[in-house]
Amino acid sequence: MGLAERISEAELEVMKILWREGKPVPFSAIRSELGEKMKWEKSTIATLLRRLLDKGAVSARENRIRYYSPNVTSEEYAQAEERSLIDKLYGGSVKNMVAALCSRGEITEADIDELKAFFRMGGDGE
Repeated sequence: MGLAERISEAELEVMKILWREGKPVPFSAIRSELGEKMKWEKSTIATLLRRLLDKGAVSARENRIRYYSPNVTSEEYAQAEERSLIDKLYGGSVKNMVAALCSRGEITEADIDELKAFFRMGGDGE
């Protein structure tokens, strides 16, 4: 099972905090933010963190209090999520995904021109 499938939407809320902070985050800070934003109880947040620990998505260290850090970057998560979506909806074909977006008018001529320029520059966007 890929990482994108393993992290639930609720767990993703925890990961977003860890990614944003960029340093180990104490439980109290995670609890404070998610308690206010999501109205989640302490036990819910503790369960989400335990699940993320069990999955290897985060690590924890004790220094009088427990600090949590991500073991996966937001970029790694996004890539896994993208791959999962392409595999699920388009049989693993990026071409099929782009064709579907084009046929529905989701991609504009300006988008196509930007993509062409992107590929001409070697895909680095500069």
